[in-house]
Amino acid sequence: MVLISRKSTYLFLFLLISFQLNACAQKPAMEAAIKTGADRTELYLSALKGKRVAIVANQTSVIQKGKNEYSHLVDSLLYLNIDVKKVFAPEHGFRGKADAGEVVKDGIDTKTGLPIISLYGKNKKPSAKQLEGIDLVVFDIQDVGARFYTYISSLHYVMEACAEANIPVILLDRPNPNGHYIDGPVLEKEHKSFVGMHPVPVVYGMTIGEYGKMINGEKWLANGVQCDLTVIGLKNYTHQSKYSLPIKPSPNLPNDQAINLYPSLCFFEGTSVNAGRGTNMQFQIYGSPYLDQTNSFSYTPVSNEGAKYPKHKNKECFGEDLRNEKRLDALDLSWLIKAKKQNNNEPFFNAFFTKLAGTTVLQEQLTKGISEKDIKASWKKGLNRFKKVREAYLLYD
Repeated sequence: MVLISRKSTYLFLFLLISFQLNACAQKPAMEAAIKTGADRTELYLSALKGKRVAIVANQTSVIQKGKNEYSHLVDSLLYLNIDVKKVFAPEHGFRGKADAGEVVKDGIDTKTGLPIISLYGKNKKPSAKQLEGIDLVVFDIQDVGARFYTYISSLHYVMEACAEANIPVILLDRPNPNGHYIDGPVLEKEHKSFVGMHPVPVVYGMTIGEYGKMINGEKWLANGVQCDLTVIGLKNYTHQSKYSLPIKPSPNLPNDQAINLYPSLCFFEGTSVNAGRGTNMQFQIYGSPYLDQTNSFSYTPVSNEGAKYPKHKNKECFGEDLRNEKRLDALDLSWLIKAKKQNNNEPFFNAFFTKLAGTTVLQEQLTKGISEKDIKASWKKGLNRFKKVREAYLLYD
């Protein structure tokens, strides 16, 4: 029989507890789940009670009910007896089925019977008549953090129309999947269009809620009007948070890889190169019949959902497969530069390129063969100036 002293027992227990505490300390803490503005109903439902409400929404406007289970914001608010009068739909429509650039028509939502008013086509800004009888507008659309993604332009016009009609706006914030970096040329005012309305870089590193605050604060609305804007913020989010979108934000951004590559590959929309439209690898590949046919990767775009008339439809395109590229934390111009060098059909650029770039300088630099390093160096002054402006509107670290 072995006898163990009380002192030895205490020492053993002390060492055991110390080991367990040390082991726990070394385990990474579970990251708390990000909650979207829409999910935080306790912060905005009371403001909607008794009001005649219009919703600016698309297929991404959802409230999480459980793991991988979502309810559309409009359906949820109607279930909670909120008096929703109409829905305003951005590019791609209320259910997100329309092609990029395709005119979205007014209609009736078959599920709810609510009138849907298009904000993509001739009518990009709600008219005074369309806002008659509305007490409050709720804006809830998933952005992807690129200047030429048109949902921030729709936000501008909604805020402007509501400011002019003295109607408050509640913006339900959502994470920016490209919020971890800032890059690209800053838009010059002479190149303002619906794919670039504000003097910001291509990638601006802000959530749509922060961006709305900047639109107001910088007095970018017509005649300097100010929108009565309330942002329902995110919980457990920073700009470095990785966020996988539960619902694709538009037909041609099907997954995280496409969303991450989109700011870099969208420049191809202003060239003779196809960026994967007409395939199931949108914004993860690029190619053209006019690029070097020794490229090991090729594909043939065909008509599909979201791209009825893709560039080079039914023609074999030669290029690159980028589906296994690492997550970008800066714009990558190398593919654009490579395609420009390989192009055997002039012209390479079309008029849309300048609208996407927000400046004529980038096309001139690429035409002259300026290196990516030197092109990026030319952006530095504008980016530094923007970062100082941006700081005043940040809601998250």
